Amino acid sequence: MTAERAQLSSLVASARYVLWDLDGPICRLFAGYPGHQIADELVAKIDLLGMGALLTEQERSSNDPQEALRGVHERRRGSALILELEEWLTRRELEAVALARPTPYADPLIRTWWSLGAKFAITTNNAALAAEAYVETRDLTSCFPYVYGRTPNLDLMKPNPYCLEEAIKAMGAFPAATLMIGDAATDLEAARLAGVEFLGYARNEHKERILREAGAEAVVRSLDQVLDILRKSPERS
Repeated sequence: MTAERAQLSSLVASARYVLWDLDGPICRLFAGYPGHQIADELVAKIDLLGMGALLTEQERSSNDPQEALRGVHERRRGSALILELEEWLTRRELEAVALARPTPYADPLIRTWWSLGAKFAITTNNAALAAEAYVETRDLTSCFPYVYGRTPNLDLMKPNPYCLEEAIKAMGAFPAATLMIGDAATDLEAARLAGVEFLGYARNEHKERILREAGAEAVVRSLDQVLDILRKSPERS
């Protein structure tokens, strides 16, 4: 057994509770309704409201709609504008659910791990409504009784560990027996702050490099690697 597989096997074996990011590890939420398109539409909406001057050039040109949302939040905290924009983004994410694609091996991994007794929660910077809608389309609702997502208080988004800590409390979990699966440096930082182990999922070399540079020690390029370990675990022999 290679050192890398041994490390992965150890993480999986010790995980009784698993916190899943949504977009990446579970699905490609914006596969059919691209995030860059939503980002452009959000910037256009902010401009239409006469608030375009609040955005930096980087926020205006980002492919991630959450950058513009965070930018407005930084300069208009607690305003009705933030509530309006967050609700608008939630509606776009709900529209994206219908065109989302499951991450390869995610569905069988979730069902297999859950059948072995693991408890799951979703901890995402997307709207909880979108996460709940997506898992319903995959008939996975029973696997995810706990879903924590973006709130109008954007300060609580990852890397803030708030949603992870809420999930841990709801599950009655022990941080030492909890694993976070995410695809972003913000997921890694939130896991560290919450005191839980972290497994990075990187669908390409670029994503893996970002996670490694952020300090992630365990990263998989396919969830099949995790599924293979579970299928070969003593409980299933």
